[in-house]
Amino acid sequence: MNDMYDAFVRDHLPLRQAQPDFLFDRPELQYPATLNAAVEIVDRAVAEGDGDRVAIVNDAGRWTYAELADLSARIARILVEDEGLVPGNRVLLRGPNNAMLFASWLGVLKAGGIAVTTMPILRAQEISAILAKARISHAIVDGRTEADFLPAWQASDHGRSLLTYQGDGGEGLLEQRIAQAAPGFPAIETKADDPALIAFTSGTTGHPKGCIQFHRDILVPNDTFARHILKPRRDDVFACSAPIAFTFGLGALLIFPLLARATALTIERPAPAALLAAAAQHGVTILLTAPTAYKEMLHQLAGQDLSALRMCVSAGEHLPEATARAWHEATGVRIIDGIGATEMMHIFISAAGDDIRPGATGLPVPGFEACILDDAGNPLSSGTGRLAVKGPCGCRYLDDTRQANYVLNGWNVTGDTYRLDAQGYFWYVSRSDDMIVSSGYNIGAPEVENALLAHPAVRECAVIGVPCDQRGQRVKAFIVTGDPAPPPSLAKELQDHVKMLIAPYKYPREIVFVAQLPKTGNGKLQRYALRDL
Repeated sequence: MNDMYDAFVRDHLPLRQAQPDFLFDRPELQYPATLNAAVEIVDRAVAEGDGDRVAIVNDAGRWTYAELADLSARIARILVEDEGLVPGNRVLLRGPNNAMLFASWLGVLKAGGIAVTTMPILRAQEISAILAKARISHAIVDGRTEADFLPAWQASDHGRSLLTYQGDGGEGLLEQRIAQAAPGFPAIETKADDPALIAFTSGTTGHPKGCIQFHRDILVPNDTFARHILKPRRDDVFACSAPIAFTFGLGALLIFPLLARATALTIERPAPAALLAAAAQHGVTILLTAPTAYKEMLHQLAGQDLSALRMCVSAGEHLPEATARAWHEATGVRIIDGIGATEMMHIFISAAGDDIRPGATGLPVPGFEACILDDAGNPLSSGTGRLAVKGPCGCRYLDDTRQANYVLNGWNVTGDTYRLDAQGYFWYVSRSDDMIVSSGYNIGAPEVENALLAHPAVRECAVIGVPCDQRGQRVKAFIVTGDPAPPPSLAKELQDHVKMLIAPYKYPREIVFVAQLPKTGNGKLQRYALRDL
């Protein structure tokens, strides 16, 4: 085995004093010094007799744990023995969620590489930025997504090896090489604190950052959120709309189900209608998606059999109380809300079962501490301020000066404004840069959005503050309705509706009806794009 190590990522970690405090004070968070996350996720299942259980299912077929372990081992062998990968090399992965993408991700980790998974919807310019930032040396790409990838790859200064496959159809060049490769591969004995992935943020601010996570960090969401909030079972079937390029999707579809010896359902085009239909067809028991998807699926429930569904999770953006209540009334299943961050790997505040308070995000997940900070950076026992969190993982940007903006006195400062009540529950107010100040009043955009969403004509909405000579800022709402040509009277009706539900000064003085809202590939609203309008 090659003793070389590519130290680029380790050399470009933030200085230790610029990193947050890390907490490992629970027994389930005591990780061994030598740890390969891929071995824990799939190989251990085979070694413990669960090789015949179904790990992944989709419209193309099903893959057992033994088949997934074998497939990922062969990919690791090809990377190391044929393509010259040495531990620490960065491997870009590009493709929709399917078995080949999951096997490739596991194979990269088994080979000691660092996985950099990207969304298929990224264009050449965005791909080029990632290739350069992470100095990508290898790539494994679904051939159906090559059009935007190849121009960026061919212009890259660092790329050496490109492997392509054709979805789960088994007819690509990589599949041919897998068939010829010798089975089995002794996974590299990586350290628990060796970098294992770089997750690029979804870009709600327009400037993605590369978040470095170690092998142990990949297990942390399972040993915190999944263990204490989800409590998955071996017979569960997971479905999620997020690609595994986002750590929300990575946890929901790869980490949680496989460590539970359950089954992941992959959907290549998980629009709300397709997600709902697949959940009914495959008997999904745990569904994870964004609030906007739940809102949309409410209009499509007729005729769908969701009798197997026992748990729903919302993340990515604030879950409006109206959506949570409507989903519960329609399905009988309460939505578990949660806030997470790419910097923190997954969800760190949430609540399930009787601990759910509609409208509140929840309580710190066991393993994490959270507080709110005043303007001077001091923790408050209650009230409203900037959300800050500590836990067993945290922000480590790849060579990025914005590290100093995220970490303050050991806390990860997420960029959200929250209210902490006397019972310890955290209530979302707004993104810290989304607070609207109008005539001296502070107005949280989500509060106005919640009021608008309570009107039956509103399917989606987004509220921002825009410059106003008289008030400093005025509230402006962008609204999606089910009607392609809403009547002119609807704007006034919605304004009056908001005035009835919340303080009248908060109503949107300007309303624009749009066909859709600008979002990231993970379904997060891009408020900066609204401001650009």
